[in-house]
Amino acid sequence: MRLNDLLDATGATEPQVRYSITEGFVPSPRGGRSNADYGDDHVEAVQRYSRLRDLGFPPAAIKLMLDAKQGAPFPVAPGVTLTVDPALLGSGHDPQPIVRSIDTLLTDILKRT
Repeated sequence: MRLNDLLDATGATEPQVRYSITEGFVPSPRGGRSNADYGDDHVEAVQRYSRLRDLGFPPAAIKLMLDAKQGAPFPVAPGVTLTVDPALLGSGHDPQPIVRSIDTLLTDILKRT
């Protein structure tokens, strides 16, 4: 797809997309400048960045989260840190199955024996 198609698919502006590519939030297009081609991976990356920004994360924090090789850590309670695979951040996945798994796990490991 061309840049205009990417903009239509994501609702982003051209400067936003160019900034996101320059900063490494979105992969560079295939085919070089004159024949730039964007795909679903670009749409997903633009949408992920937009969702994280909408949640209030500044660009520097998003960069750290997406670059985290071991996952992005989120302290959720004293003594409990949730580590999330960067590929899941802003992906739109349904969190409910994960929440149920975490609930079951914490219930089991914090239960008195």
